[in-house]
Amino acid sequence: MTAVRHNPPSGTSRRPAEGAAPVLKPDYPVRTPRLALRPFTADDLDALYEFHRLAEITRYLYHEPRNRAQVSVLLEGKMTASVLASDGKALCLAAELAATGQLVGDCTLFWLSRAHQQGEIGFIFHPAFQGRGLATEAAAALLRLGFEGLGLHRIIGRCDGRNRGSAKVMEHNGMRREAHLVENEFVKGEWTDELIYAILRREWNGSGRPG
Repeated sequence: MTAVRHNPPSGTSRRPAEGAAPVLKPDYPVRTPRLALRPFTADDLDALYEFHRLAEITRYLYHEPRNRAQVSVLLEGKMTASVLASDGKALCLAAELAATGQLVGDCTLFWLSRAHQQGEIGFIFHPAFQGRGLATEAAAALLRLGFEGLGLHRIIGRCDGRNRGSAKVMEHNGMRREAHLVENEFVKGEWTDELIYAILRREWNGSGRPG
């Protein structure tokens, strides 16, 4: 599942004292029914490269398939993003199968704005593990971290208008389609549509979300 464009289950989060700036430091691993979300490590290079190199993964994203050296640089940044302490930063989590420990997904929670309590989710899953609801579980966990861990008011997700798989993941998590922007960006030599999804904390509290 390639997903949510962004600009360049259970698990508890430690929250600061009232009045202090929030810091999201999950108790790892963050578990869903079939996944364990955890910080990236240097040992993840081969598994991460295995799907970031694929054209089908990057078809609806801004960048092209990455070579091993590029994935190595990407991984270095992800390894430093296991705590979210300020807006403008991201929490990057490896999604592995709880039963086997195999890394199958790359998940991100962006803290867009402290003042406006806004966040954004992103996820990429190995094609061999798409269509099983795993991305839906991971997205649910990201929403939980954003709303419970950071106390966000609103979380969005964005995807290419042709990316029906990612749209379904967001819809299954109770996110509403707020916009369909027609040919709003020129990506990889063509004009592309963009879908914008969002959910508010009060809507998420009352949803039948998975996990």
